[in-house]
Amino acid sequence: MNEKFFDLKTEKQDRMINASLKVFAKNGYQYASTDEIVKEAGISKGLLFHYFGSKLGLYTFLADYCVRYMKIEVSSACSEKETDYFVILKEVETAKLSVLKKFPYLQQYLSTMEKETDSDAAKATSEQRSSLATIYSDIMKKADYSKFRADADAKRIAKMMEMMLKSLMLDEIKGGIFKPEHYHSEAIKYIDMISKLVNK
Repeated sequence: MNEKFFDLKTEKQDRMINASLKVFAKNGYQYASTDEIVKEAGISKGLLFHYFGSKLGLYTFLADYCVRYMKIEVSSACSEKETDYFVILKEVETAKLSVLKKFPYLQQYLSTMEKETDSDAAKATSEQRSSLATIYSDIMKKADYSKFRADADAKRIAKMMEMMLKSLMLDEIKGGIFKPEHYHSEAIKYIDMISKLVNK
């Protein structure tokens, strides 16, 4: 992690992180412009490169920071004793809400990072992408699917829920001003609806 960056005031840190997340999330690594990032953050390009060295340095820093931040929030929100699949999903969504209130584009950035096609960016963040996948797989290991109807395929339902929640977030972001609370409310409604159809 970049110790020099963390000597800045928290407000400036968050402004720079949010600006970077927004630009990378919307454009991917290759087409993200540092000019757009510094304009969004209200800082000079010299200051950006002083702390991160390069565009790739910034991208890699964000990957590490976001995965660590998400891990802390998810670990705090999810009960170690909870085994109900849909309750766990709602706990994860509550963690996301907490994160998105501070960093509205963090989740979209992580989704973009997972599918990054630029070879340099993909290679630089391979460890973070692996860690992100592990965070969610570890949480879902304790899920008990015994409440599902006999004809309900757990793997397909889990994949469906993952795709549905990602699609819902993208729809919310594309709709204009992203409101984390509204996304969270809709996500919980979908989870509850599906749980009623799937559970015995």
